Amino acid sequence: MAANIQAIRGMHDVLPDQTPLWQYAERVIREVLSSYGYSEIRLPIVEKTELFKRSIGEVTDIVEKEMYTFDDRNGDSLTLRPEGTAGCLRACLEHGLLHHQTHRLWYYGPMYRHERPQKGRYRQFIQLGVETYGMSGPDIDAELILLMHRLWQKLGIRDKVSLQLNSLGTIAERLAYREVLVAYFQQHREGLDEDSLRRLNTNPLRILDSKNPELKDIIANAPELMAYLGAESLAHFKAITTTLEDLGVAYQTNTRLVRGLDYYSLTVFEWVTNELGSQGTVCAGGRYDGLIEQLGGKPNHAVGFAMGMERLLALLELRDDLPITKPVDAYMIRVGDKAEREGIRFAETIRTEIPALKLQTAVDNGSFKSQFKKADKSGAEFAIILGDDEVERGEVSIKCLRNELEQQTMPQNQAIHFLQQQLQNSQ
Repeated sequence: MAANIQAIRGMHDVLPDQTPLWQYAERVIREVLSSYGYSEIRLPIVEKTELFKRSIGEVTDIVEKEMYTFDDRNGDSLTLRPEGTAGCLRACLEHGLLHHQTHRLWYYGPMYRHERPQKGRYRQFIQLGVETYGMSGPDIDAELILLMHRLWQKLGIRDKVSLQLNSLGTIAERLAYREVLVAYFQQHREGLDEDSLRRLNTNPLRILDSKNPELKDIIANAPELMAYLGAESLAHFKAITTTLEDLGVAYQTNTRLVRGLDYYSLTVFEWVTNELGSQGTVCAGGRYDGLIEQLGGKPNHAVGFAMGMERLLALLELRDDLPITKPVDAYMIRVGDKAEREGIRFAETIRTEIPALKLQTAVDNGSFKSQFKKADKSGAEFAIILGDDEVERGEVSIKCLRNELEQQTMPQNQAIHFLQQQLQNSQ
């Protein structure tokens, strides 16, 4: 006998009992994004490798170690997307969407990185990305944060996440700060770990984000970027924090918060949690004006964020009052030759009259007892029972499966009205 084929490590299945939670989160996300006037864009999973080398940078862990890259039959180097920002910007440039226009866009789907799998981190993971283009002022930065704040509230997990903010200033300001920071870390070179020593010459700001407790004191005493920002950068940051304060959105200024990629400027933010162990970042983003030119476009403005759905779902699972709908509302039991034929017709009539009702029909011609067990196992609130006698009389019996109410027999049109009322009462 051939051995069973297992899923690839770090790429997991979402089983039927798990999908209702995903569908609930996705529905709320769509509602919130729609309420802010954001439009969906759907992007390829595979892009040219050069896109990620130019956007993320060749000397990064993502490009050097984590990307799933392969040569296709034409000899072109292709990559399964490790993130969505580069592909979204590529699409906008390719289709001329950035020429004297503003856009609020979102996308959703799988991303791929070959890294060590752990809870909340997978090799195939689902990500929501939100990108905005053509707006330079601080209001759009604030809007993205407010959008996420509203999403947390709608999902009932606002108390499980907190907002951290920082400003990286302009590229020129950051370059000046970088020289000061490198000089400081050089003075403490003996206390740096291997990872920090590697970053010292490539992306020294990332050292500030190190989770190594042995570097805590060195990082705490490092110069702060805020001290090197000019008046315009500080005013941009102040406008955002003022908006958040006016609307009662709590935040913490974290001067050590940086993003892993060099194209970020001005605003950076993260929504973090203490509920998921080491995987504390749930959503992260910021302004990345510089990336548009990096990919061949004319100077423009961009702000966005990304959120891993697996971590969001892990937070939602901590709730004990999730409004998850059942996969089945009613289950039809058919016993007898006439009932089997009439049941199909009546089931289709119910679906036409009550489109929102989730109706499942027994199709295995089992005994009444076995069908009733399946009705109960389905989780349905009601069993619709149709036998040959009921067919002769144009009636149907309805049995409530979740309480002690007596079974009722009624004409078919009355049964439709009854089910309609019950569905409305449950919503």
